[in-house]
Order: sequence, then C-alpha cells, then structure tokens
Amino acid sequence: GLAVLIFTNSLNIPHFVSSSSLEVILFLVGMMVIVGALRDNRTCINGEWYEMKRHGVARHEEFTVTEQGEDYVTLQLTANEETKKQYPFDFVLTVSYYLTGSSITTKFTVKNADTKPMPFCIGGHPGFNIPIQSDEVFEDYDIVFEEKEEQKCPTLDMESCLIDFEKTNFELDDTDTIPLQHSLFYKDALVFENLNSTCVSLKSRQSGRGVMMEFSGFPMLGIWSAANDGPYVALEPWTGCATAVQEDDVFEKKHGMRTLQPGEEAEYAYTVFEI
Repeated sequence: GLAVLIFTNSLNIPHFVSSSSLEVILFLVGMMVIVGALRDNRTCINGEWYEMKRHGVARHEEFTVTEQGEDYVTLQLTANEETKKQYPFDFVLTVSYYLTGSSITTKFTVKNADTKPMPFCIGGHPGFNIPIQSDEVFEDYDIVFEEKEEQKCPTLDMESCLIDFEKTNFELDDTDTIPLQHSLFYKDALVFENLNSTCVSLKSRQSGRGVMMEFSGFPMLGIWSAANDGPYVALEPWTGCATAVQEDDVFEKKHGMRTLQPGEEAEYAYTVFEI
C-alpha cells in the first residue's frame, strides 16, 4: 500500500502530507481476488481445489511501478506462477493513486488476460488514525452517512472468519449516524450492503475535522477497527465479501462475485477527502 509507494520512491511524501494532510495510516494496494476469508482458506475453481489466504493474492505480491508523476502513481501486478497456484487465471491488476488538492483517489483496473471467464472480487482498505487532536478521544468521533439508512449488518464469525447473513451484528434504524465506540468492533467489521448513501464520513463532533469517502460503484462497505481498541478506523469499499456460512465453496458462486469475459476489464474507484 502506502509503504510500497514510499519504498519505491514513487510518491513524494512531503508533498503528499502538505497536499492532503489526511490522517492516513494505511493504504493496502487492494484486496483481490477475494475480500475476507474463504472457508478453511480453500475454494473450488472449475472443479479443482485451491488454497488462498485471507484477502486473496494481491496483498502478498510485489507490484511494479508503471507510471508516476508529481501527484500520481500507477502500480501493476500481473499473474505469475505463485498467483496461479492459488488462482488459476491470467490477470492484470492496475492500481492508481491520484492526489487532487486535499483528496486522494484510488482506482483499481482488473483485466481478464485469460481465455476463459474470470470470477473475482476486489476491495480497498484505507484506515484513518483517530483521534486527530490530542485533546480528543476515540469516542468523540462519528460515522456519518449522507442519507438515513435501514441496515442489518451480518455477523462475522471470529473463529472461522466467515460471514453469517442470518445473524445480525448491528442495526441502523432510519439514522445516518453511528457514534464510535471500540465495542462496535469486538466482533470484527460492520458490513453494509446496498446503502442509500455513496458517501460516508468519519469526523469529530468536537472539531468537525475528519475524512469523507465517496465509494459509488462498490455495493458493499466494511467499517473496521482492531478488536484490541486500535486507535484507527478503516472505511473499506468492497465488491464482495468473505465466504458466507450459507453458501458452498464454489468460487464463482460466492456472494458478490463478478465475472470478466476474456479480454474484458473493469474499473472501480473511491476518493477520500479531508473535511
């Protein structure tokens, strides 16, 4: 993620800080070709069984810098022998970061370079350090949606890491605001799907400072912090999620799975703004 950009000298950090001043602590390059975990870290693809770690193949691979400028950088990952041991497809994943004023846009481009249909999921994992100011605490912050929402968040099993759509972990009842407290995340992430909102904010009730994310194009949103009272919150746009308790292990049948035909590509982007 951000560390890749730093260590490859692809992003001017002083310029990044002065341009955005976002309290960003984490930018994973991307979760691909799954978001979350598979049952026993295994899945069946075209009749064959494969092992794949949580969040898929991209996060464990080294990307190549293909293009860069003062305010942008593009990274690329192409399928290789190691990725094909887990995911038997030729693919090209391109991740671009663009700085504009006090915002940063992350764009994923997924291309099927294979001769057969390619199922996949993708997601982002940007996290934000809170509190921002020394005289604030975690509980001074709210998650605020742009619209009022009615949602029943499914439960994530802490042991198997599977998602159970028949058990509710958290509910929104005609409201746009979630006051933050660490206990919200003691059972892992809050998972939302098909929200009315395409923007969500993390901001202080005391200062009004924070960030807003625009995530149109992603049907799911995970909100996560570490169960050990971590001083940060991640706002995670997803196209899919972990294997559901109610589904089997056939990869292309997973909840939220997208499929690209040979030669086809898809783009997904989200933008984080300082507020």
